Amino acid sequence: MKPYYIIIFLVLFSACKTVETLPDPLEAGWEGKKVCEVLNETKKQRILKCTFPPNVGHQKHYHKPHFGYTLAGSTFQITDANGTRTIPVTTGVTWSKDKISEHEVLNVGDSTSVYLIIEPKR
Repeated sequence: MKPYYIIIFLVLFSACKTVETLPDPLEAGWEGKKVCEVLNETKKQRILKCTFPPNVGHQKHYHKPHFGYTLAGSTFQITDANGTRTIPVTTGVTWSKDKISEHEVLNVGDSTSVYLIIEPKR
């Protein structure tokens, strides 16, 4: 095997390995407690409801492509590949990701926040 093939393989393997070792949003919790529950699951999608009281977060985890909706907002500290930032998330906010992503969050606000995460199965 040529040296540059080995380097490409190692880079790709290590990139995949990071996500494979992280839990998905349902498996991830905070201080040993679950924060998400399955509301509905079919062959085509999974819908999670995730609840974050003040000072509760979501350990570092990955998401497959998904759509999210904020049922109740708060202020979050988010740590991802772009660094750490604090943002207010208002009720009714939506977002979507079309590729795998990873992050950790902490509710630093004074109210309980609730999200729906809708994950299509491919």
